[in-house]
Amino acid sequence: MSDLESNGKTARVRERSTERSSDSLNGPQPVEPEKSQPSIASFFSRRNKRDPDEIATPPSVYDDPKRAPFFQPHPRYENRHRFDPSFKWTWGEEKPLIRKIDWKVTLWAALAFFALDLDRSNISQANTDNFLDDMGLDTNDYNLGQTLFKTAFLAAELPSQLISKKIGPDRWIPAQMCLWSIASGAQFWLNSRASFLALRVIIGVLQGGFIPDIILYLSYWFKGNELPLRLAIFWMANRLTDVVSPLIAYGVLHMRGAHGHEGWRWLFLIEGVITLLIGIWSIFQMAPSPTQTKAWWRPKGWFNDHEEKIMVNRILRDDPSKGDMHNRQAITPKLLWKSLCDYDLWPIYAIGLTFGIPPSPPDQYLTLTLRGLGFDTFNSNLLSIPAQVATTINMLILTYVSVKMNQRAYLGMAVQFWFLPCLIALAVLPDGTARWGTYALVTVILSYPTPHPMQVGWCSSNSNTVRTRTVSAALYNMMVQVQSIIASNIYREDDKPLYRRGNRVLIGINCLNVVMYLFAKGYYVWRNKQRAKIWDNMTPLEQEEYLATTTDQGNKKLDFRFAH
Repeated sequence: MSDLESNGKTARVRERSTERSSDSLNGPQPVEPEKSQPSIASFFSRRNKRDPDEIATPPSVYDDPKRAPFFQPHPRYENRHRFDPSFKWTWGEEKPLIRKIDWKVTLWAALAFFALDLDRSNISQANTDNFLDDMGLDTNDYNLGQTLFKTAFLAAELPSQLISKKIGPDRWIPAQMCLWSIASGAQFWLNSRASFLALRVIIGVLQGGFIPDIILYLSYWFKGNELPLRLAIFWMANRLTDVVSPLIAYGVLHMRGAHGHEGWRWLFLIEGVITLLIGIWSIFQMAPSPTQTKAWWRPKGWFNDHEEKIMVNRILRDDPSKGDMHNRQAITPKLLWKSLCDYDLWPIYAIGLTFGIPPSPPDQYLTLTLRGLGFDTFNSNLLSIPAQVATTINMLILTYVSVKMNQRAYLGMAVQFWFLPCLIALAVLPDGTARWGTYALVTVILSYPTPHPMQVGWCSSNSNTVRTRTVSAALYNMMVQVQSIIASNIYREDDKPLYRRGNRVLIGINCLNVVMYLFAKGYYVWRNKQRAKIWDNMTPLEQEEYLATTTDQGNKKLDFRFAH
């Protein structure tokens, strides 16, 4: 680039910066819908519609000199030294930086979730190798094992999240991964019903809290409208595990008889070793925060000073509440209780309790159903793959649409209508239906676009403080685990093989979910109207006085609006 071109580019940047600074004197400017779209769209398209020289600094409360003092980061906030309300940057600087964060953080999170689900779901592949018969167990014992696992997983959610907030997710998450990998591999030596149940509990305790821990960690790096699609990629790894795991099982289960051991024993051991290696790698891969990426094995860190300033200021301008605690600050009992009592998040928790029940039993029993239809061990594993691929694609589409349309409740409700006709068909399916017809029906219901990533982002957006976001991530996931416990006990031994009674129960829960989404939508619209009625009737002077004197915090502030 010539000096003339370089000087011209600098002048254009300064000109746009001056224009933006001038506009900011009149208070926060509205964000254009197109500009609010998450840049992760680059994962799906390489087209860049933005002028790289255009100022990317988003408008925020920091542009208003009268309101900015009320939104300053906490003095101990670990990234405070990079906070600068007057700092400006361009899209040409931000876009490559976000891609860099995706490669360093999002990709790691996806691989970490792969490790979790590999050890969490391999019991399903073990079932295709006569695991229950070899162990002298029946489906009720299997249900009990899954219930104990999920109960332990649930009980560990909040304690794990509190530990992670105290010592940092960059320390706690790798420790979790290494410990559960060892416990999962130890299933090679199962020899009784008691040992099966005991290891189910141990693995559940060690894995509990992992998901909300990572959700909180990702929120340190991404803006609110970017988080749902990163979470979709995170859960995409969960679904892709259900593709990769059967392929691994297809090869490993052929080892049945090697050294006198069943194939499922080798499956538990080998997959435990794989996840242990990912856990060890995570020790060296994770960084505490955007400005704390240097370590003795990474002396230069990931980012330079300018990139750190962009990361910190883009996050705080999007959500100033992310600077109200530091990343090694514990949640006190008082703050914990305050977050637990935040009733404005209860509608999302209620949805988390039931939204995924309708497809869960067909999913959990997929390999057993396929064996019951006459498919052999290896074909049963391979036939489970198409549904996992389809649901992964549909999940990404749904999450992207939710961000694009800024809608959550209506889209979640639409997913329930995906289930309904399939569940009705399963409930009335004639005995003796061709096995390929039954397989096609189960594949359709399990190809649904899960709203889970969208709802996790929804919960995070409506928290509006770090301490509430920490607790709400755990509480929401606890509700999801309760959901799994309920779902694990709907198909019973005396109802097989068609589970007519169980499918009628699923239809009832499916209809209840539609009502739950409508209630959540109505509640948040009503709460926003309540606040707008008060806030909009205040004079600017009264609004400033409120911000200066209020004891309201987080999502209880009158100027906060709930996403729905």
